Amino acid sequence: MFDKTKIKQIGIFRALQLGDILCSIPAMRNLRANFPAATISFIGLPGSKTLIDRFPNYFDEFIAFPGYPGLPEQPFDETAFEAFSAMMCERKFDLLLQMQGNGTIVNEMLAKFRPKCLAGFSLDEDEMTSNPFLMRYPNFGHESSRHLKLMSFLGLEVLRKEMEYPLFGQDVAHFAEKNFPLERSYICAHAGSRAAWRQWPTKSFAKMADLCCSKGYQIVLTGTQAEANLADEVAAEMKYKPLNLAGQTDLGTLGVLLNHSSGLIANCTGISHIAAGLKVPSVIISMDGEPERWAPVDQELHYTIDWTKYPDENLVQEAVLQRLLRQPTRSAVQ
Repeated sequence: MFDKTKIKQIGIFRALQLGDILCSIPAMRNLRANFPAATISFIGLPGSKTLIDRFPNYFDEFIAFPGYPGLPEQPFDETAFEAFSAMMCERKFDLLLQMQGNGTIVNEMLAKFRPKCLAGFSLDEDEMTSNPFLMRYPNFGHESSRHLKLMSFLGLEVLRKEMEYPLFGQDVAHFAEKNFPLERSYICAHAGSRAAWRQWPTKSFAKMADLCCSKGYQIVLTGTQAEANLADEVAAEMKYKPLNLAGQTDLGTLGVLLNHSSGLIANCTGISHIAAGLKVPSVIISMDGEPERWAPVDQELHYTIDWTKYPDENLVQEAVLQRLLRQPTRSAVQ
């Protein structure tokens, strides 16, 4: 659809959270493969920089987005946005990709930055008619496939579709420095999720954790510092004593911890996508009714239960028994 040789500066706008970004990485990997010499800038929430830094082969630069009216992910800072807007206009991107969503609110904002080509998603008929680089937003299918469809729509070659989560030597070194008391094969349990309505009850997590312990596994509770109270609740409701590491890991050490585990029990949230990228088996409880969009794609390795349709702890218990407790033990952390 456009002359690749003229695309030197690319901006990607996706001001969303960890799981949202990981689901778009397959598309961004293919974008880099199609533009190996271009400078690619990721424009996102300030807190996502540490995640973007894990993909140096795909991104050359991170630009912090200061928020915008109507976008709920962070408060709008008008003064910061004025400076951000001026900087974006000065950049004169050859290609600015809107990978936020269906284009409501953000397409108009991005157009004001005057890129040579604005591409991405839209639902506005007039907008799509006037701009052939805007694709009708596919309100169906997995989140990762929606962005891969955008790459194909733009005439780019799609070579690989799998999720990924890179780990580095420094992650392993930092993990070793932590010296967590991992005594035997273990399973991670993650009770947190950004919204409370997407959180499976802590009592239910405690039951599954006790089941794992009764089969000889150590249970490791994970979570951010903000989710530490949920991990504490799970620990208090368990019969066995877990290793509670909530708030004690960063993206790197969490990845190493998960990579050496025998599996994960979690809500359908960011850590489920890390497990998918690391190919760690998991049992995922989807509380939002959208497993076809957010659940891990590999159904052989990851088992997702749509709690809005099947609110039955016995189903989760059976999945844990069949999918995790019968898995070969993964190598111990050295």
